[in-house]
Amino acid sequence: MTFLSDYNQFAGTHWETGSIHNHLAAQGFKVPQTGKPLSEAMLLGISGGLVFGYFFFSYEGLGPQVALLTRNTFDPVETLLSRLGVIQTVKQTTNAEKGRQNLLDCLDNGIAPIVWADMFMMPHATIKMPEMWGMMPLNVYGYGADVTHVADRAQVGLTVPTDVFDAARSRVKKDKHRLLTLSAPNWDKLPTAIAAGLQQTVALFLEKPPKGSKNNFGAAAYQNWIKLLTKPKTAKSWAKVLPAGPAMYAGQVDVFDRSATFGQATGGAEREMYADFLDEASTVLQRPELAEISLNFRESAMLWRQLGKIVLPNTVDIFGKTRALIEKRRDVFHLKGSAAIAEIDAISAELQTIREQMKTDYPLDEAQAETMRQDMAATIAEIHDLELSGIQALQAAIS
Repeated sequence: MTFLSDYNQFAGTHWETGSIHNHLAAQGFKVPQTGKPLSEAMLLGISGGLVFGYFFFSYEGLGPQVALLTRNTFDPVETLLSRLGVIQTVKQTTNAEKGRQNLLDCLDNGIAPIVWADMFMMPHATIKMPEMWGMMPLNVYGYGADVTHVADRAQVGLTVPTDVFDAARSRVKKDKHRLLTLSAPNWDKLPTAIAAGLQQTVALFLEKPPKGSKNNFGAAAYQNWIKLLTKPKTAKSWAKVLPAGPAMYAGQVDVFDRSATFGQATGGAEREMYADFLDEASTVLQRPELAEISLNFRESAMLWRQLGKIVLPNTVDIFGKTRALIEKRRDVFHLKGSAAIAEIDAISAELQTIREQMKTDYPLDEAQAETMRQDMAATIAEIHDLELSGIQALQAAIS
């Protein structure tokens, strides 16, 4: 076993910004102005910051799915590293033994590298879908014949059987046995990196996205979602594609999961983390108006939590139970890591039982479902207005 006994960086909560935060902090790189490591909030802002994205999918055998995006997904890792002037050392090979040796070489040099592995294959995955794959970055600080030690969003170290870990690293050809180490940021570039991140957030909300339909991103996506909830004759309206029953339940769960647990520790659609970024940016750039604008996004986070209580309300026992179980699964993972695997699996099994129950015992009739859709739309409209006001204020501040 090659193991970095002094490794103690587990603060990162999202695959991309979290793994980079952990990696830079573990090497002792600190912001000159603060004497502290780059926060994950700062990395989020520099990487492109917030976005809102709405997508609907329906796959044979998997049923309907609602996918919400809460942050920039257009090459965020490359974007933030380039903006900060970080020198990247990438090693990648199709040869498993060479990939293993590259990892061991890093550990022997006292560096916990960033590697890519299929999140669905991890034993600690909160959602296990063997038919799906998703290569995500994480940090490795120990590797042996039987067990690999990783930092992967939980606030403690995680262990993965090495044969499982090796298979997860090789799951997708594009990222097969990929390994990344980073130099210190060029701190002189921090102000311009922050400014570029602010500009990208504004553009993602107000302009045509780099790819895809404009109705799927930003302020337009909020308006489109409201239309899909309130205009039943619209193509892909919730009334058509997610009617009262198991389909609507799936949509309710997806909305809550994507806004409160996916790559997140506390929910609020990551709006609080972005508010933290604006507060930090205000200090670095000496722009107090950014701290004032951050209040919009703190309030937005509260509205997102309110939306979660609308889609899975305590007033309907089975919905309230669903929300509590999803939150518990998120929280025990973040607090306990691998020690919570049995508990996570038990919660997932209970949630699957409820999903099966919804096929024959959905608790809302169509009129009640319509009321929920209208309540959702009203809160989403509030979120839209509040965030649009904040984005317009950002636009004015940086123009």
